[in-house]
Amino acid sequence: MPRLPDPDEAAAIGAAVQRFLADTAAPAAEEGEAVGAWQRTALLEGVAAKARIDDLEGKGGAKWLS
Repeated sequence: MPRLPDPDEAAAIGAAVQRFLADTAAPAAEEGEAVGAWQRTALLEGVAAKARIDDLEGKGGAKWLS
């Protein structure tokens, strides 16, 4: 039957877990924009491309499939 750790062991286990989490955590994001310039441009171009295809639908253009 497993035994419960004494308070010193529990504190040591908690400290080890905290250190592990700190050592393996992803680096903090820099302050600033959440979306970079390249990603923002790609998103805007994607929206613009869909708008152009939607404009063509009335003129016999292809339907947007997504």
